[in-house]
Amino acid sequence: MVKEEIEVHDEPVLSQDVQVSVKQEWECNQCAQGFPSNSRLIRHQMTHTGKVSYHCAKAFSRKGNITVHQRTHSGQKSFQCNQCDKDFSANSHLIRHQRTHTGEKPFQCNHCDKAFSQNSHLISHQWTHTGERP
Repeated sequence: MVKEEIEVHDEPVLSQDVQVSVKQEWECNQCAQGFPSNSRLIRHQMTHTGKVSYHCAKAFSRKGNITVHQRTHSGQKSFQCNQCDKDFSANSHLIRHQRTHTGEKPFQCNHCDKAFSQNSHLISHQWTHTGERP
């Protein structure tokens, strides 16, 4: 490139007045609202099912998930650890917690001998073997 071409390329490519619009290709069949992706459409459609938190408008695909979520707003914690004073809003959270007492590590790495008490910890660990995030 010559010096004159470089100077031309240093100028902004788009002016401040140009607005980029996202094409709304996915349309809700109940209210005709458009969305840029299928995943956004699916999330929106949950608002039509009645599975939406009354407190924060978060949408859920399963009734059980919204039930657990509503407990975060009410403070209801029906699941108590029998080894300490902690209580939890979901049974799955209690089970995960109880592994701190038992030392259970059911999630085994298939690349090495390490095991983990939570699947999310196994997934994070596996990055050390693959070098990439799942």
